[in-house]
Amino acid sequence: MRRIVISVLFFCTITAGVFSQTREVIEVETNDLSMIFSASRNESVVFHYWGNKFSKSSAFKNNGFREHPDANQDAASQLYPAYGGKLFLNPALRITHNDGVLTTELVYAGSEKKSLDANRVETIIRLKDKLYPIFVDVHFVAYQKENIICQSVTVLNEEKKSISIENFASSYIPLHAQSYYLTHFHGTWAAEMQMKEEKLTPGIKVIESKKEVRTTQSESPSFLLALNGPAQENTGEVYAGSLAWSGNFALSFEFDERGVLNILGGMNPFASTYHLQPKQKLQTPEMVLTYSSNGKGQISRNFHDWSRKYALQHGDKIRPIILNSWEGAYFNFDEKILTDMMDNAANFGIEMFVLDDGWFGNKYPRNGDNAGLGDWQVNQKKLPHGIGYLADHAVSKGLKFGIWIEPEMVNPESELARKHPEWVVKSGKRDILPIRNQWLLDLSNPQVQDFVFNTFDQVVSMSPNISYIKWDANRHVDNVGSEYLSKENQTHFWYDYVKGLYSVYDRIRAKYPDIEIQLCSSGGGRLDFGALKYHDEFWPSDNTNPLNRIFIQYGSNTFFPAIATAAHVSTSPNHQTGMMLPLKFRFDVAMSGRLGMELQPKDIVGDDYEFARNAIKDYKHIRPIVQFGDLYRIISPYDENGWSSLMYVSKDKKQAVYFAYSLKYHDRTTFFENKLNGLDPNKNYKITELNIKSGHHAFNEDVKIFNGDYLMKVGIGVNLGNPFESAVLLVEED
Repeated sequence: MRRIVISVLFFCTITAGVFSQTREVIEVETNDLSMIFSASRNESVVFHYWGNKFSKSSAFKNNGFREHPDANQDAASQLYPAYGGKLFLNPALRITHNDGVLTTELVYAGSEKKSLDANRVETIIRLKDKLYPIFVDVHFVAYQKENIICQSVTVLNEEKKSISIENFASSYIPLHAQSYYLTHFHGTWAAEMQMKEEKLTPGIKVIESKKEVRTTQSESPSFLLALNGPAQENTGEVYAGSLAWSGNFALSFEFDERGVLNILGGMNPFASTYHLQPKQKLQTPEMVLTYSSNGKGQISRNFHDWSRKYALQHGDKIRPIILNSWEGAYFNFDEKILTDMMDNAANFGIEMFVLDDGWFGNKYPRNGDNAGLGDWQVNQKKLPHGIGYLADHAVSKGLKFGIWIEPEMVNPESELARKHPEWVVKSGKRDILPIRNQWLLDLSNPQVQDFVFNTFDQVVSMSPNISYIKWDANRHVDNVGSEYLSKENQTHFWYDYVKGLYSVYDRIRAKYPDIEIQLCSSGGGRLDFGALKYHDEFWPSDNTNPLNRIFIQYGSNTFFPAIATAAHVSTSPNHQTGMMLPLKFRFDVAMSGRLGMELQPKDIVGDDYEFARNAIKDYKHIRPIVQFGDLYRIISPYDENGWSSLMYVSKDKKQAVYFAYSLKYHDRTTFFENKLNGLDPNKNYKITELNIKSGHHAFNEDVKIFNGDYLMKVGIGVNLGNPFESAVLLVEED
């Protein structure tokens, strides 16, 4: 791929006369990708290349390509630029030394490479400051088969006194092209992961969050960056990153005077100065990176393969079909309401019942969102026989049982708030500002970490039949402050809170490796790979309206796999939007993720009852394809034609499932036709329509067997013209 080399190299290459010695070439490689750097002792490490695998890395030992008047050591893009020297860009690292000096100049001190296992290779490039005993290690873990590279950084203070770290990014990537198109994701409650693409112009574009908890609810630390044109599904160069961090983040895209795009990603430096003591080491979260020269579809498949194996609990196990009690009962339930829901769920073929909010609190009963959080004892009035009785009933009906918790939060109206006011996040003597009638517990405090772990432990211990926890977090941080941290270290809160949360997660997973845990934070408010690796799935949004979910799941599944995407069929009219949509459309959308239900099952009657039973049965047949297969997006809902379609293809290409949706009215002069993708052109495939309702077929072909080459080059037509019509087609090798 010479074109990629030329486009990326000119800004960071060096002529032979610049250096007086042969430079060491350092490669970070996967099966298909390469990152290439060069270095000499006590000189800057130069970032040369990232793209398709490069076979002639020896070219970087002595010479670069002089294609710019500033192609010298000062202009070359560094591996990890610190504030100091002639740097004129946003720095990856900024340190204030104890003597007040504001600058740092990092030079090469060595490197090492080691195999972590048959699939993972770690490369560490060691840097040091020219004058001060500050040591920076840049870590790359290359996942060979998945073509993912995870980058993180550690800094070690060997000065005699503390230093102040002001900026501390996880990664720096320089690119050069004629133009850059950034795709980022935004949207608050009920509209998460909305996709926005824009052409970058000179200057700095920053995507950031300062919410700490629910940090991804309005912005996402995941991005796509296409070169020389908008990102296409199956063609063109696309770079991608996703920060594995559940706190404040910042992504910076600096289009500089040389035409170079400088990408920084990591923790947000806002109010986060970290005082690093002598001999102490600080580590960034990982930035998860990949590249494709064949469009953004391959980007998603790389992330999905990697996540199922390395950033998701039990990524090799089928996920159950769930009925969650929330929209079917809210806070208003007793034992009979819940057991009846379980009975009806079992009749549908559902496999797990999850009891949502409202089951706890006695002195301050949880009958609404204004009391009880923090008091994790069973509400004796609602549930006199306890959680064990409900869990046993579920198991007797062939269901698994799960339960909701929100252990990081506390209501002012609770026993916990009165017993431990020092555990609440607050800013000195200022008023504590409630959100959703609740306060935040201070997870920088080890005592609070113990409380949160013990809460989980005690809840799970209520019954041996509890096999699933829905972990929620329904507010963010404001008026930050900690009674545990010293006054000098209040700015450590943002880092220490997340580390405290991860410490709790680690303890939970050590004791409960098999339990399923859902990642939820007012919907998709904590959707990142740092948290997801401790969970089995995530709740993308509280908005269960299928029209909105098509967009929410499209954005989420750009990075996060379908096996982890909880997608529930809810009632009509929808509780969030008031829209009335067909049951078939609701099922067809939810079946493209991890299918579940979010309603009162007894309300499904008549023909809808049989349809729902059959749809659940069909999903059990196709879910290995959906949950473990490769995603191919065919038509984006963001296109203006009012259709959307996608498909999942099994790894052996013997089976696929195709989903198609009509999002608006289409007149009789238009028709819907798709070329499929991901199939074997040499196989013959039989197509069967699933989820047929009232005898209405969307796929009316007389011939049901097609060659794979035909399906991908000619395609198929589907009869979808009216708003909210949909189709699910099973494609199987004949």
